[in-house]
Amino acid sequence: MSSEDHKYDVNSVEKNQPDVGVHVVADGRHQFDVASIDLVQRRLKQRHVQMIAIAGTLGTGLFLGSGKALSGAGPLGALIAYALVGSVAYSSLCSIGEMTSHAPISGTFPHFAARWVDPALGFAVGWNYFYTNVITVPVEITGAQILITYWDSNPNHAGIYTAIIIVFACATNIFGVRYFGEAEFVFSIIKLTMITGLILVGLIIDLGGSPNHHRLGFQYWKNPGIFAGAGLEPQDIGLDRFLGILSVIVQASFSFQGMELVAIAASETENPRRNIAKAVRRVFFRILVFYILGIFVTGLIVPYNDPNLLQSTGTAAESPYVIAMTNAGIKVLPSIINAGVMTSAFSAANSFLFCSSRILYGLALRGQAPKVFARCTNSGLPLIAVGFSSIFAFLALMNIKSGGATVFNWFVNLSTVGGFFGWGSINLTYIYFHRGMKYQGIDRTKLHYWNRFQPWLSIWGLSWCIFFIIINGFEVFWTFTASGFLTAYINIPLFFGLYFGWKFMKKTEVWKPEEMDFVTGIPTPEETEGPYYPPEGFWQKLAEILF
Repeated sequence: MSSEDHKYDVNSVEKNQPDVGVHVVADGRHQFDVASIDLVQRRLKQRHVQMIAIAGTLGTGLFLGSGKALSGAGPLGALIAYALVGSVAYSSLCSIGEMTSHAPISGTFPHFAARWVDPALGFAVGWNYFYTNVITVPVEITGAQILITYWDSNPNHAGIYTAIIIVFACATNIFGVRYFGEAEFVFSIIKLTMITGLILVGLIIDLGGSPNHHRLGFQYWKNPGIFAGAGLEPQDIGLDRFLGILSVIVQASFSFQGMELVAIAASETENPRRNIAKAVRRVFFRILVFYILGIFVTGLIVPYNDPNLLQSTGTAAESPYVIAMTNAGIKVLPSIINAGVMTSAFSAANSFLFCSSRILYGLALRGQAPKVFARCTNSGLPLIAVGFSSIFAFLALMNIKSGGATVFNWFVNLSTVGGFFGWGSINLTYIYFHRGMKYQGIDRTKLHYWNRFQPWLSIWGLSWCIFFIIINGFEVFWTFTASGFLTAYINIPLFFGLYFGWKFMKKTEVWKPEEMDFVTGIPTPEETEGPYYPPEGFWQKLAEILF
């Protein structure tokens, strides 16, 4: 594609004078303007968006996976891994937040990649992100079902519980975005209450407020220590500890996966520019409090060599908080925590199902998926895309049979590595977006959301995503298995196969800065944003702070 395929608007000037603003408008074959067939409706309110942004995809990865991270890397090693992955997640969200602030439209970042980098990249990112999310749905549903075994361990009931969870998850999405928003609002409050409570209980236990009145302090940082080795290089302790940190990168990343959900929902959000900007600004504090503080407290109250951390029960029994409570003589809370974690797993499945259906819908709108998936009901629900995505939830039934657990470990690895490609693509797209905006003289500081540390944040995020993709399966080179190697690295040829396949078939080219379209099919702020009414009275001001 060349600049001859484009036309300039009446206010455009020569492209060698970018400072006064060159606004390129693409021709129709790029399908950038889909307003006539994009029939989703803006039904998510401010409180829905804020709570989804804070806790929408918090699931078993954080509540249970933190124990695996602690045993794998030690308290400081796990803290470093979570902080590093958290910084990458934050940079990715800042990048997609700014692009969404400019273009709150269906298709979100796969469309942004097609629009500002290369149509082939948009195709590859879209399908990669679709299958990444759609296979995470049965993982979270299975997690919810396993959590039920904490109370009912009868294996004959597993299929019934799994089927019930699947039906509820699918129904929540099929009823429409407003029901999804209300469900996630309630679930997010439960999750935030639980993680806040767990952190407080953990601090109380550490400071000696438990029934046994034993003050822990930093006892476990001294013995057994701050780092755990991976057990791969016993002759070189320093290297083995470094490998221990690398070994929990995938686990930490699974905990953060899906944070970009709030941007994916932008096309169905009231006042999207204002609400997305507010949500993204709060994410830094969410990462700092719920993830970093959470993993820090975990390392204070349980030693990384506690044998209970190595038991893969899948229930609250393997949560480091439950282990600490049991050791401290607290008997009632574990069952309550299990119920909360089960709710979190269901909520995460619900959110990932929403994500996958909207990504598929966005691809269909622009001819990168079958057009049938772009059909909407009168209420604005992409029913066929939701129905097709829901089919994959039934993969959770595989886990009932022997060998199913192995398949689901593969799913976790595949989805996490696919998530690295998603984050990396978001940051790469932002680098092109930033360059194009600067070249065409568009002032990004006038957007509802922009970050003064860009484009350095996106460069940071992209660099680490490439590193994570390369090293995610490093353990397989010590104890090689074909299945381990494939689940770690199959995403690489799959992603580039999608990219080059579409590129050769459609003969696409990478966009030059002067060719990028920042206008077509993008609604103006006047079209999307309603008037802002300042809160009045105590309760309205409190709601403004919380939501």
